[in-house]
Amino acid sequence: MSDREDQLVGDFPFIPKQERAQQKRNALLESGHALFISKGYEQTTAKEIAANAGVATGTFYRYFLDKRQLLMSLLEDKIEKLLPPEPSWENGNPEARLAELLESYGIRLNHLGLHRVLPELLLKDPGLSEVIAAAKVKIHNRIYTGLQKASELGLTWKDLDLNTLTWSIMLLAENATAKVEHSGNPAEYREIAKIICRLVFPPDILKRLQTNDKNETI
Repeated sequence: MSDREDQLVGDFPFIPKQERAQQKRNALLESGHALFISKGYEQTTAKEIAANAGVATGTFYRYFLDKRQLLMSLLEDKIEKLLPPEPSWENGNPEARLAELLESYGIRLNHLGLHRVLPELLLKDPGLSEVIAAAKVKIHNRIYTGLQKASELGLTWKDLDLNTLTWSIMLLAENATAKVEHSGNPAEYREIAKIICRLVFPPDILKRLQTNDKNETI
C-alpha cells in the first residue's frame, strides 16, 4: 500500500486480534458495503451500519473513526479493480480479447458494487480523487506503451496521436459497464470493443489480425 493510501485509511482506533472481535469488524465492513451500495454514501450513517451488523453504535466507533474510514477500508487494494482494463493488441484477435476483458471488468465491478458509491464521494473527497487520478495515470501509461509497441509494428493508424487515443480508449472502456447495465445486453461489450479496435487499427490490419487468430485456433 502506498503512503497516500495509508493516509486515506488512517490509523484505526482498535485492530482486533481475537476471532470474535474480528468477526464483529468484518460484520461492520459487510454491513457498510451493503448499505453504501443500496442507500448511497451520504445517506448512510454509522448508527445504521452498526444496527444492520447487529452491534451497538459504540462498537462501530471501537473499530472505525467514522464511515469514511470504513469505506476506505473497503476500497483498500481495490482501486485498480475499479478502473478500466488494459487491452492487449499484439497477439490474437484484439476485438475478441478486448470484449472478454470488458465483460470480466463489468463482472468485477458488479461484484464489488463500490463503483456506484465513488461519484458522490469523489466530489467531496480530494484525497481519494488524487488516488484515483494517480491510478488512472498508471493505467494510461500502460495502455499508451502497448499502443506504442503496436505502432512500431505498423499495426495502428499512422496519423493518430497515441496519447489522445489512449484517453479515448479509457473513456469508452470505463463507461462500458454502465451502458450494458442500462441496456441489459452483455453483447454491448463486443460492440464497444469493435469501436475501440476501429479507432486503433486500419480495416486491413484488423482483418489480418482476426484472420491470423482464426488460423492459429484451427
